[in-house]
Amino acid sequence: MREDHGTHVLQRPLNGLARAWTLPASLLVFLLIWSGVSRWSGLPAFMLPSPGNVWDRFLRAWQDGSLIYHTGVTLTEVASGLFIGMIIATVLGYLLAKSPTIEQILSPYIVASQAVPTIAIAPLLIIWFGPGRLSKVLISALIVFFPILINTVLGVRSVSDDLYDLMDSLRATPYQVFSKLEFPAALPVMLGGLKVGATLSVIGAVVGEFVGSDEGLGFLINVGRGLYDTALVFVAVFALIALALMLYGAVILIEKSMLKWQTD
Repeated sequence: MREDHGTHVLQRPLNGLARAWTLPASLLVFLLIWSGVSRWSGLPAFMLPSPGNVWDRFLRAWQDGSLIYHTGVTLTEVASGLFIGMIIATVLGYLLAKSPTIEQILSPYIVASQAVPTIAIAPLLIIWFGPGRLSKVLISALIVFFPILINTVLGVRSVSDDLYDLMDSLRATPYQVFSKLEFPAALPVMLGGLKVGATLSVIGAVVGEFVGSDEGLGFLINVGRGLYDTALVFVAVFALIALALMLYGAVILIEKSMLKWQTD
């Protein structure tokens, strides 16, 4: 018994160390494969640049300020769209969960809005609201709306009827039912939808920038594609990945902070 317990204790640091090295090791393997393919495939640099070429292009874009500016533009659009989409989806999702009548009226329109690809709606929004940042924010909000809405509805409806009966027996007000029961109970599911929305919001902003824009990482990708500057395209794509990871990580931190009571 003692030997098994000791073995189990010794394995914990090793498992933690292995997890810590997983990401750097996988990145190293990816870079080695990429470097080998770019070197031995015989493809020209404008088709498949090497990691070194992409790094040099990153340094140039960073030093001239273009990468910082366009990344800031896309981040502003993404964060604004995510916030607006989250607020509208959360409020409407709560109303749908609480009112079958509202759900019956609005559900066909909500489902229909998701049946149309965002790339098809983006030109209309740009025509209506102009090629500025507002149209990109609206496209981003539109694409994050549905997953957050669905998770909000599922979260609110997951509350047990017994808990509602308990709140009734305590003569809780509607606000107390919402703040003390519905919101905490639905929060884990809602945050799950927000994780999905955090990554989708980047896609929404970039789609809008592809369709029509003179700034942002999507615009930078279009410039690189037009000039056959494939290294610049790689730089912009990696910047988009970094934005998505940053937003996803921010949601995880919010989740750990707001759901701390689950582990206490």
